[in-house]
Amino acid sequence: MVVIGRNEGARLIACLRSLGACITRTVYVDSGSSDGSVAAARDLGATVVQLDITTPFTAARARNAGFQAAMARWPDTAVVQFIDGDCTLDAGWIGTARDFLRDRPSVALVFGRRRERFPETSVFNALCDREWSGPPGKALECGGDILIRADLFRQMGGYRSDLIAGEEPELCVRLRAAGWSIWRLDCEMTQHDADIHRFGQWWRRAVRSGHAFAEVAGLHRHAESRIWGRSLGRAILWGGVLPGSALIGAFAFPPAILLLALYPAQIARMALRQEAVRRSSGGTPRGPWARVPWRNALFDMLGKFPEFQGAMTFYINTARRRRQAIIEYK
Repeated sequence: MVVIGRNEGARLIACLRSLGACITRTVYVDSGSSDGSVAAARDLGATVVQLDITTPFTAARARNAGFQAAMARWPDTAVVQFIDGDCTLDAGWIGTARDFLRDRPSVALVFGRRRERFPETSVFNALCDREWSGPPGKALECGGDILIRADLFRQMGGYRSDLIAGEEPELCVRLRAAGWSIWRLDCEMTQHDADIHRFGQWWRRAVRSGHAFAEVAGLHRHAESRIWGRSLGRAILWGGVLPGSALIGAFAFPPAILLLALYPAQIARMALRQEAVRRSSGGTPRGPWARVPWRNALFDMLGKFPEFQGAMTFYINTARRRRQAIIEYK
C-alpha cells in the first residue's frame, strides 16, 4: 500500500484504519504536513516517508517515493495499491482487484468505483461524485486510486514526477502505447472526501484540470494513445475563443454579441442528452447528481472558463520556461 497526503488530518486517520491488516505493509508519504499527520501515521503502524520540502511537491513525486520505499522494504511485492489520504478503502477491493490481475495477464492496472463520502453536503461534492462515475470495462485513463503490477510500474519509470496534475492518465497513455490495457471494475473501491464547499475551491480544482489537459495533451500529441485533445479543445473554444470573439467582435459588429446565445443552447443540449441517457438506462443511476441534469450541464459549461485559465497558465509558463507550483483547492 502507498498512501499519500498533505494535512489530511482526520481523513488520513480514517484512510489508514480502513486498510486493516494491510497497514503493516503500508508506506505513507507526507508532503510537508503541519497537522500531526506524520505522527498519526506512525502510531497506526505505517512506514512514513517525509518528502524534502526544498523540492516542489507533486502527487506524482509522492507516489514514486512511496513505491520506492515499499519495494526497498518488501521486494517480493507483486502488486501495489495506491490510495489518496482523503480516501477510505473498501474491505473487498484488494481481493477482487488482485484476482482480476491474476486472471488477465494483459491488464496493467485496475480501479473500481470511487464515491464521494458526503455528496449531499454541497453541489461541488456531488459533481465530484459524478466525475468518478463511469462504465465498467476497458478504460483510457484512471485516477489516483489503483492496483497496479509492481514490476510494470518500475519498468515504466513510475509517474512523471514533474506533473502537478494528470500524472495518472499520462501513465495510462504510456501503458496503452506499450500494449497494456486499463480496466475499470464494476465494484466498490474507495470513498473520497473532496470537502469542497466553496465556489473558489471548485474553480481552483477546474483550473488544475485545465492545466493538466494542456500539459498531458501536449506531451503525447503525436501518440496514437493520446488523450485530452478534445477536452482541451472544448476548454479553449467555450472558455476563450467564443466569449472573446463575441465581446471583441461586438465593437465592430454589434450583432456578434449574439454568439453568447450559444451558451444556453449548449447547456440545454447537454442537459437533454443527459436526461435521455438516464431514461434509456432504465432509471436513475446512484448518486444525487444524476437527478439534476440541468445543474450538471450548467457546471459542465461553467467549468470551461477555469479550464481555459489553467491551459493558458500552462502555455504562458512554458513560454517563460517556468514551472507551475501545485494548485491546491483544500
